[in-house]
Amino acid sequence: MHWDDLKLFLAVSRQPRLADVARRSGLDPTTISRRLRRLEGDLSMELFERTPRGHILTPEGQDLANRAEAVEQAAAEVASFADAQGPRPSGRVRLGVPEGLGSLLIAPAMTDFARKWPDLGLDLIALSGFVSVPKREADMSILLTRPRTGRLKTRKLGDYSLRLFAHPAYLDRSPVIREICDLTNHDLIGYVDDLIYSAQLRYHDEIAPGLSPRFCSPSIVAQWQMARRGAGIAVLPQFIAGQDPGLVCLLPHQVHIRRAFWLAIHEDVHATARIQATRNFLTELFRRSSALLQVPFTPS
Repeated sequence: MHWDDLKLFLAVSRQPRLADVARRSGLDPTTISRRLRRLEGDLSMELFERTPRGHILTPEGQDLANRAEAVEQAAAEVASFADAQGPRPSGRVRLGVPEGLGSLLIAPAMTDFARKWPDLGLDLIALSGFVSVPKREADMSILLTRPRTGRLKTRKLGDYSLRLFAHPAYLDRSPVIREICDLTNHDLIGYVDDLIYSAQLRYHDEIAPGLSPRFCSPSIVAQWQMARRGAGIAVLPQFIAGQDPGLVCLLPHQVHIRRAFWLAIHEDVHATARIQATRNFLTELFRRSSALLQVPFTPS
């Protein structure tokens, strides 16, 4: 039995579709399938049911997954001990972040990160969705809500503001907007409803009941590009649209949405030097960026 096969087995147990595992591991689905068959042969047991939904664990497979996770945890604890003894942080950290935050706030700060921690690498997983820390898809993840379950250490990184933005070209050809009720006569931009991964992203219902976007995307960057090209009105974070001179903020005294970013770290690695260094870097980045992330609330 090979430990690498067990790690691959765990990856498939957490992500049943081989194509998804292939994208993360760099292996092709055929190789993954062959290695799983080899593991089943080594153990003389069937670990998965092959279904249209992917590879589903059998009872024997679930039992092996529980045991393999214990081995994985022990390996992580050894790595934590080794990191803690080192003179300075080294190795790699996998950080899951929302797409807009990762692309427009954290990615530009990587030069400072590299200068401060020359022996530390960072995998910045910026997606339109969550990267699971409990499932070990990442060492740490920035979320829109504070997680309440799982073996996690959490902290609030900071608040951020969202407002309505549009391009002057759109406003020139559209009815005047004086009140929130005027938005019903406009093209709105927002998320694809059945792909919304957090209730914190349901902005339009919060602004006014019944508002429905005409143009939708699960990507906040795509929504931003639609707005800056004059397609309509989008609810965008201040740290994205507030820095775009081509966009105009609408109804600033009436629409001000506030949300928060939370950092979640797996308990097994939170005390390691590499994780502490990354956590401290993020904390300082958010402190420096507080004015960029928020605008003061201005009551009507």
